[in-house]
Amino acid sequence: MPAPRADTMPAPRADPKPAPRAETPPAPEKSAPPPAESPEQQAKLLDELYARLATAPDEATATEVASAIEQLWQHSGSPTADLLLARAAAAAEAQDRALAMKLLNAVVELQPDYAEAWNRRAYLYYLDNDYKRALGDLRRVLALEPRHYKALEGLGNLLQHLGEKKAALEAYESVLKVHPNLPDAKKARDDLKIEVEGQGI
Repeated sequence: MPAPRADTMPAPRADPKPAPRAETPPAPEKSAPPPAESPEQQAKLLDELYARLATAPDEATATEVASAIEQLWQHSGSPTADLLLARAAAAAEAQDRALAMKLLNAVVELQPDYAEAWNRRAYLYYLDNDYKRALGDLRRVLALEPRHYKALEGLGNLLQHLGEKKAALEAYESVLKVHPNLPDAKKARDDLKIEVEGQGI
């Protein structure tokens, strides 16, 4: 797969080469909490946060919970991988996509099960119009963390851009099961639903 950032594909537009909805990926927030003491504890905390996200009564509450989730996404369990991810974000923010890509390649090699690194790299591939690799990385993210709503939203955006409307609709439906208060996904789902049903699919 809130305001799109490094980890969400831009929404398709009418022009043949859509401009990203976000400018550059932000560096990890300095206020990010320290990682859980163990992978098991972090997994438990994420489970609790995802449960709260799915039942959040309004968008403001959901945004607060999502922020906590996204901070935890930045913790791989490896200080080296976390540092490389932060440097990649800074490089992307400085418009040095080549360096950002090099750093993210190093992260996924060092920590192949680190979903957020694959997610950030998918975004860079999108910016380079390498949609095949972007899709591959997004699918890798979702294999590691099926609830990664930014990867799901990014998948929906990219599939929609590629004209695969039915698959895009399914991706947006999946996003909203995890994060029901995500405004962009709601609108995209509703718009696509009309298009797909109108086609008799």
